[in-house]
Amino acid sequence: MTPVTHATSENRGENRWLLRFEVHLACAYEDLWPALSTAAGLRGWLAAADVLERRLGGAVTLRWLNTGTTVSGRVTAWDVERVVEYTVAEQGRLRFHLDPVGTDSTVIRFQAERSGTEEDRLDALAGWHHHFELLEAALHGHPADWTQWTDARWAELRASYAAFSHT
Repeated sequence: MTPVTHATSENRGENRWLLRFEVHLACAYEDLWPALSTAAGLRGWLAAADVLERRLGGAVTLRWLNTGTTVSGRVTAWDVERVVEYTVAEQGRLRFHLDPVGTDSTVIRFQAERSGTEEDRLDALAGWHHHFELLEAALHGHPADWTQWTDARWAELRASYAAFSHT
């Protein structure tokens, strides 16, 4: 079963969106934290962290290995093993809030605040959904092989979000 179901999004004004995901993972939050907060962890499912100053106010530069997109910004929240937030150009505010469920599973409450068109919103929903699937695989010892990347899964998810948006 996928850890991610369809996300929600809210229009926050002209070309402003708040995307929300709730991701349920069968791993302790102590094991999940490095995947969200270290360069090695992020590379396995999201992007290369060319710069990552692991503290509030620290610099961050993320380079998506599937697209080549590079964004820079700041660490805008840092509560060890609980909350990490990166605010970066183009992507906006990316907040990961961890809630342990017992001792062996965790819920990530993810929010992304960003600007863009309706098409950008659908692209972002599909992209984040796919990346959370990659996160689950990375946590089970199968980090993303970016040399083998295709956008087939992303395209499938995007079509699903587009259909969902029109129902």
